[in-house]
Amino acid sequence: MNHSNILGVVLAGGKSQRFGEDKCQVKLGDKLLINYILSEIIDEFKDILLISNNKIKYNHSNKISLVKDLKKGLGPLGGILTAMKWIKKNNESYKWILTFPSDTPFFKKQHLNNFLEEIRSYEGQLFFINSNDTRHNIFGLWSIDLLDRLEKDLDNGERKVEMWANKIGGKSINMKFENKDPFFNINTKEDLIKAEEYLEND
Repeated sequence: MNHSNILGVVLAGGKSQRFGEDKCQVKLGDKLLINYILSEIIDEFKDILLISNNKIKYNHSNKISLVKDLKKGLGPLGGILTAMKWIKKNNESYKWILTFPSDTPFFKKQHLNNFLEEIRSYEGQLFFINSNDTRHNIFGLWSIDLLDRLEKDLDNGERKVEMWANKIGGKSINMKFENKDPFFNINTKEDLIKAEEYLEND
């Protein structure tokens, strides 16, 4: 899979209701949570979209464009549609978008490269990463050819990534981890405490 055909997209537009504040802006160790994922993928893509409806702080780069959802309240699928529409609007040649959450501080670019290497042998329009047989619906590679179908289904009320992906027939690439799962994500304050403990024990 040629990285030059892929637009990197970080979805940071969630309401963080379980966390109680915009979790991508909290500090973990010595840096903002959003910057963990950005630092791992910044050298892997020509352009990265950071999708957030808030004015957020992050490590700026001329590769990163901060954009708002085209329409609020559509969840992650709305952010994915926003990224696809951005490609069309700016006449970019990207054929795929690769989405990342903003709350997985232990993800490394090697996991990204392993994922892209694995899907070389598959045909399809939608691929996800599994870790230890658990699918991560925000770590996804989405063909731009899905744009019209996605827009139509969103207009018809679709909101759940998992349900929509199952209808499309998304494929999953499973990765096994015996110790700390690098796809551990922070949803609550308790998760943040656990992540701090992970950092201390590294």
